[in-house]
Amino acid sequence: MLGCGPLIYPYLMATQVDHLVTRLRAGDTRALARAVSLVENGAAEASGLLSACFPHTGRALRVGVTGAPGAGKSTLVDRLARAWLASGSRVGVIAVDPTSPFTGGALLGDRIRMQEKLGPSQLNDGLYVRSMATRGSLGGLAGTTADVAQVIEASGRDIVLIETVGVGQDEVEIVRLADVTVVVLVPGMGDDVQSLKAGIMEIADIFAINKSDREGADRVEKEIRAMQSLSARHEAPHELWTVPVVKTIATSGEGIDALVTAIDQRKQWLAQDGRLDARRRAYWRERIEGMMRQALLKEARAHGLTEAELQSHAEQVASGAEDPYRLIPTLVAQLFETPAGKMGGKR
Repeated sequence: MLGCGPLIYPYLMATQVDHLVTRLRAGDTRALARAVSLVENGAAEASGLLSACFPHTGRALRVGVTGAPGAGKSTLVDRLARAWLASGSRVGVIAVDPTSPFTGGALLGDRIRMQEKLGPSQLNDGLYVRSMATRGSLGGLAGTTADVAQVIEASGRDIVLIETVGVGQDEVEIVRLADVTVVVLVPGMGDDVQSLKAGIMEIADIFAINKSDREGADRVEKEIRAMQSLSARHEAPHELWTVPVVKTIATSGEGIDALVTAIDQRKQWLAQDGRLDARRRAYWRERIEGMMRQALLKEARAHGLTEAELQSHAEQVASGAEDPYRLIPTLVAQLFETPAGKMGGKR
């Protein structure tokens, strides 16, 4: 049966996976929600599901929205989604929330707020919103955010908005996943210092100074412009994208049209000279490496490296009885030499 309970998902046959993908491609929101849950929870059929979705991806624009907690990212995402819905686009939203300390799931605040603001017809026809818990992942995203984005994109969404849980100096994973990254700053919360951090300057394709009716918005903009004048010296003129600074007041909708225009201009810039293709090739280069690491670890667990053995090695290394720099090559060699693993044949 393709119907699902709230927590337990029975194993799906390949034909059922294909049917599920057909349904979500046809606009069945329940099928989409179930497919996302299977992927997010790492179900056995997740790999086959993602493989079936993959041919239907690559056409949506992925827009990442990141910034410090309290910058108004959720309201900004809500306004952007509504603007695109009004223009006839189909929109998917992934809101990465902090993990609940009680259930381990997402806090769901973004989804509740957006459902309150949008009418039933918009929710049913053009918008799909999914909250995801970080579950200990670093970088501002959940571990399966990229896979969930693939499934949502396969459902025919034109735009996938990805809101991160927050941003720090090392929380910049969104730039790898998104085609366009919007960094949200807000005056009066230390963003005049935050904007000077190299990592933040480098990931931003667009700066949005939200709550710009507050005192200090002009100062934040001037500091961004000053940093841009320094960084621009190191780039070739024909490659240069001058990062626009857009002032917004998300609660009232002021500046949202200008932000949408800036995102569209960035999209057009990426379409020139194969820039978007190059960006996505770089993304998949890193993604394939990550997938290989996961596959190798899974294979190692399946062929000899049990939890008990891993714990034993940890104890031996901690006590000095084993050398980790010799242990790892030995474990890898054993993995590749295991006939059942067949990961690459004997060396």
